[in-house]
Amino acid sequence: MFKKFSVVLVLLVVVAMVLSACQAPAATPAAEETTAPATEAATTAVDNTTPVTLRFTVWTGNEKHLAMLKEIADAYTALHPNVTVQYDTIDFDDYVSKVTIQLAGGTPPDAGWLMETAAPSFVDAGVLADLKPTLDAYTDYDFADLSQPALQLWQSGEGLYGVPFSNSPIFVVYNSDLFAKAGVATPDEMIKNNEWTWENLAKAAKDITDKGPAGSYGFVGFDAAMFTTQPWSTLVPAIWAYGGNTWSADGSTCEINQAAAVQAVTLFHDMTFKDKSITPPGDKTVFAGGTVGMTLAQLSRLTQLKDAGFKFGIAPLPAGPSGNQAVIGQAAIVVFDKSPNKAIAEDFVAFMTTKENFAKMAAFFPPTRISVLDSGILATNNPDLDPAQVELAVTNSIKNGTVLPSHVNFAKIDLAMRAEFDKLWTADADIQTILDAACADAAPYFK
Repeated sequence: MFKKFSVVLVLLVVVAMVLSACQAPAATPAAEETTAPATEAATTAVDNTTPVTLRFTVWTGNEKHLAMLKEIADAYTALHPNVTVQYDTIDFDDYVSKVTIQLAGGTPPDAGWLMETAAPSFVDAGVLADLKPTLDAYTDYDFADLSQPALQLWQSGEGLYGVPFSNSPIFVVYNSDLFAKAGVATPDEMIKNNEWTWENLAKAAKDITDKGPAGSYGFVGFDAAMFTTQPWSTLVPAIWAYGGNTWSADGSTCEINQAAAVQAVTLFHDMTFKDKSITPPGDKTVFAGGTVGMTLAQLSRLTQLKDAGFKFGIAPLPAGPSGNQAVIGQAAIVVFDKSPNKAIAEDFVAFMTTKENFAKMAAFFPPTRISVLDSGILATNNPDLDPAQVELAVTNSIKNGTVLPSHVNFAKIDLAMRAEFDKLWTADADIQTILDAACADAAPYFK
């Protein structure tokens, strides 16, 4: 798995260089001749005349997600009969590389999704369109209703280069049935007693493994992975709770080898090899199978539990020595600057992110609009969840959380560190030495 992912990351490093080459140079007469027809077409298309197909890239293959997106697209087409929106699905692991290759090859999508880790490099490369003028001019858009902290990653100067549609906190999902069978207090009960900590999560995981049905495990990492396909989503919540970080806020210094981060990673290592409460390396057991007590997840990923056959609940991330630290995975809607239908794409993104359409997307993706978030729609749209748990684990975390770490050189840092993270999956791993090596390997990209 790691070798396969490394190939993808090598490609990311290569295409990251291409992104810089894609940055628009100063205007020339030839460039003006090339862009003029697109601008003219955009103006007439918004007036419902010239037929246009907008190509919008996403990474979801979920039928319910796509049906919701199609509903929004159909409503836009009803207003602009000449415009058809085509959603192109790209696998998540390949998403950034394939979009970047399209940009470099002169066949850019018009608009699409973009994850938080890619934001700094795409903004820095100048390949995203500034959406602020369009949003400011859009009738009844109410820009002030967008959560301003949620926009920070997508801002540069006065420009806004993406509108987050998903501010999705990472939370703990737990199998209530396994907790009951093992006689262990649930996260809900621990929260009431002010005992919901990472250390107590580890103890509960061990008890479920030892006292639960044969073949049970206490915990599995985000997307059933720990340090392989989703290391940051699993490690960062604990690292931040312990008072550590992956790198400094200004992106100049590696910090994942400092004491607090080492302590957090050691917690997971001990759970895996001492307590044996985490699914072992290479094991493909997933939470939805019903034999795991806890995992980390986000709201959009709970659709897989619809027919799970067991009771489950959600809880905010546990506290650590630095208290409760809410962690948010974010994705935004962007327009690519070289889109042949740029003005129409910007108009569609404005339409897509109105209050009405954010309410539709909130069925799966925690919204950026404060009015939608405060309406209680997340609980309404997720009737299988306890509304009080939704308030604690999702709504409050959105208001108080911090987006996962990102960096203009994220792809290169990620690739360098993954080679070391793989070594953590041995019983006798020297965690300090491994994380020191991770910082050393990634050092050139922090400068």
